[in-house]
Amino acid sequence: MEKTASSRAFAGATAKLPANHPPVAFGKIGVLLVNLGTPDATDYWSMRRYLKEFLSDRRVIEVPRLIWWPILNLIVLTKRPKPSGAAYDLIWNRELDESPLRTITRAQAEKLAESIDTSHPQIVVDWAMRYGNPSIAARMESLTKQGCERVLVFPLYPQYAAATTATVNDKAFEAAMAMRWQPALRTVPAYHDDPVYIEALADSVRTHVAALPFEPEVVIASFHGLPKEYFDKGDPYHCHCQKTTRLLREALGWDDKKLVLTFQSRFGKAEWLQPYTDKTVEQMARDGVRQMAIVTPGFVSDCVETLEEIAEQNKEFFLEAGGEEFAAIPCLNDSEEGMRVIEAVVRRELAGWI
Repeated sequence: MEKTASSRAFAGATAKLPANHPPVAFGKIGVLLVNLGTPDATDYWSMRRYLKEFLSDRRVIEVPRLIWWPILNLIVLTKRPKPSGAAYDLIWNRELDESPLRTITRAQAEKLAESIDTSHPQIVVDWAMRYGNPSIAARMESLTKQGCERVLVFPLYPQYAAATTATVNDKAFEAAMAMRWQPALRTVPAYHDDPVYIEALADSVRTHVAALPFEPEVVIASFHGLPKEYFDKGDPYHCHCQKTTRLLREALGWDDKKLVLTFQSRFGKAEWLQPYTDKTVEQMARDGVRQMAIVTPGFVSDCVETLEEIAEQNKEFFLEAGGEEFAAIPCLNDSEEGMRVIEAVVRRELAGWI
């Protein structure tokens, strides 16, 4: 197994350790794929626990605590777990008794480990969730116990937002704060305009559109929403989504009438980034659009926001407003195209370590 200079030096040092010295693992490099999160089950208390962790994150909800805590604990966590659990129940993986997001993220980690092991056996690939299980702290501890002196943290978000990418990085460094022997840490930056990512999106859209029994008049590129206030404070997310959509249009040879950018998943009464996906879907149907498809480029893995909100809710909005044919294009997931993106980004960000 190839080792870094520091690992070889440490190996020499450990050869001289006394016989009763605690065992020490070293010489490995960790890659930690981190997705948003998932409840452990769809019942009320599992959903409440998950939602409390998610909505208590100061990166997600920037409302002052004095105002937000009573709203969260007395209203949101009383009313929201049941309907949220019902939405998850519609898309739950019954065979493994887990959410599709957990299933897919695990598969992505396993496929990455398999593809990278032959050339770099010193790399250990693992996965975690920012909210729910397995936690970032638990997987960081596991990697260090396996001898990972360096860890690449990969927030699985192509477009950067403080409420997604930054909070993953916060938790990774917070986990390192509790360690006596910290690994060196790197974090993966946004890759919203990476040619490999854009090519994979374009290939996926072409393939899925060609397989449909109808020709979509419009394809919507729907990204997760963000409060407009966060954009006004300097968050680059909106710009990243715009650039991804522009590059995808160019790759497909489409104009801005064929591929339309929207934002989904609003929460609360504040203004969010516009145009809103649900309102756009309804209005297009009223304006005479009869065939539509939606792709979700900001989601690396299918989850409740794509499988239930887009594929079910927005389909219903479209058909009720007069639309006739609707299709939700799957995320890249652990497909050949999706894994090509993940592996390319990982290999690039490990430069100098391998």
